[in-house]
Amino acid sequence: MSLVKLYDTTLRDGTQGEDISFLVEDKIRIAHKLDEVGINYIEGGWPGSNPKDIAFFKEIKKEKLSQAKIAAFGSTRRAKITPDKDQNIRTLIQAEPDAITIFGKTWDFHVREALRIPLEENLELIFDSLEYLKSRAPEVFYDAEHFFDGYKANPEYAIKTLKAAEQAKADCIILCDTNGGTMPFELAQIIKDVKKHIKTPLGIHTHNDSECAVANSLHAVEQGIVHVQGTINGFGERCGNANLCSIIPALRLKMGKECISAEQLRKLRDLSRFVYELANLSPDKHQPYVGNSAFAHKGGVHVSAIQRHAETYEHLRPELVGNTTRVLISDLSGRANILAKAEEFNINLDSKDPVTLDILDNIKDMENRGYQFEGAEASFELLMKRALGTHRKFFSVIGFRVIDEKRHEDQKPLSEATIMVKVGGKVEHTAAEGNGPVNALDNAIRKALEKFYPRLKEVKLLDYKVRVLPAGQGTASAIRVLIESGDKESRWGTVGVSDNIIDASYQALIDSIEYKLHKGEEGEAGKK
Repeated sequence: MSLVKLYDTTLRDGTQGEDISFLVEDKIRIAHKLDEVGINYIEGGWPGSNPKDIAFFKEIKKEKLSQAKIAAFGSTRRAKITPDKDQNIRTLIQAEPDAITIFGKTWDFHVREALRIPLEENLELIFDSLEYLKSRAPEVFYDAEHFFDGYKANPEYAIKTLKAAEQAKADCIILCDTNGGTMPFELAQIIKDVKKHIKTPLGIHTHNDSECAVANSLHAVEQGIVHVQGTINGFGERCGNANLCSIIPALRLKMGKECISAEQLRKLRDLSRFVYELANLSPDKHQPYVGNSAFAHKGGVHVSAIQRHAETYEHLRPELVGNTTRVLISDLSGRANILAKAEEFNINLDSKDPVTLDILDNIKDMENRGYQFEGAEASFELLMKRALGTHRKFFSVIGFRVIDEKRHEDQKPLSEATIMVKVGGKVEHTAAEGNGPVNALDNAIRKALEKFYPRLKEVKLLDYKVRVLPAGQGTASAIRVLIESGDKESRWGTVGVSDNIIDASYQALIDSIEYKLHKGEEGEAGKK
């Protein structure tokens, strides 16, 4: 395997994306995760631009990383100022990183219109800055900003800027597709030409404005690039940066390039979700390699095939990147889906068992009425157990009432729920308030049952989604409610459908509680 160095800029370029922001503590935690996965360089920020990045470089010195190097980012010196007098350059050195990356202008259009200096003077900015830093930092990288646009506009001048960096003995020169508009076939040809003139190791930094960032990065490696920059989950300005969660497995598994170990690769999905969590964003379920749907199968023909040979509908084994195969249940499901799902839940079903066909018919009937089990696997497991007669009824609801009352025009409505449940021979009648009718009902159910089943205190309602099902009936349309619940160990989804939103919510809430009780009972059985 040939070696490719990975350079992560999630903590700097990634934070320029809309809705992306990290505290210093978040950045420290992400740096540790990146180190665990085997990232070679972690760009921590631009210490000359804001106090948060200065604080990061101060705090990261106190942390022990196993192998990753910390890089600081900045720009070439300003015109008319020597490097030793330039505050940006001085701040980079004061941060004491393991490596320093600076960017400079490659596109003659930018030199004339943004910097407003002669083209030759820009070459001096690049050379002076890199030469000065090279004698004061362990490693120095040069980001050739807008390189591909610059090359297409004026190839001779673009190459001159790279030669200035090479003469200053930069350790690596990174070709940047800053606007993200370069096509893979263009990029490959340009890199071939660059290699005729430049002997310094080359890197690639691409943006995703034309949906080609990952493809461009991989094409660059195919052309001999040895340093790849990107972000976790493709975070970044506008349409984002090259997504390392797609680049890394492609490099190792598709191209045979040495970058991280097989053990580190299995941590990729966890890293992806960790960064989403700290960014307070929901993971993209359709994200290649690491998304929930990346290896999810819905059609019965697909499921039947993957049970015999996974490669029939999976381009690689999901376990290699820390993911798993998932079988979805829908009106497209065949018998194979039901059997695979039963096996997943440790339920013994026979393909010839009439119950299997009953479950399949029931699912198709329910989905015709609006139920959806793709995000509600807990409801599906309970459905199977009821069909098999293995479902234990922990309680029964005799009845409930929910009241919403708005006492004054300028005040929020008050919600109160009253419920009567029967557990064994005992009847519990209780009431609770909430910040809405569903929350009040949830509180009342829990209040009534927790004295019998204390483990319900562990359950939290994590997500609540309502969808009006298309039937052309306006406010009389059927409603589907999907609820995600969780405890310290896991998360599960449940579903309810009704033309009454409270009733649909009630169904999903009851399934969530029953699933927790069944889960607890199975856990206790496993301990005996």
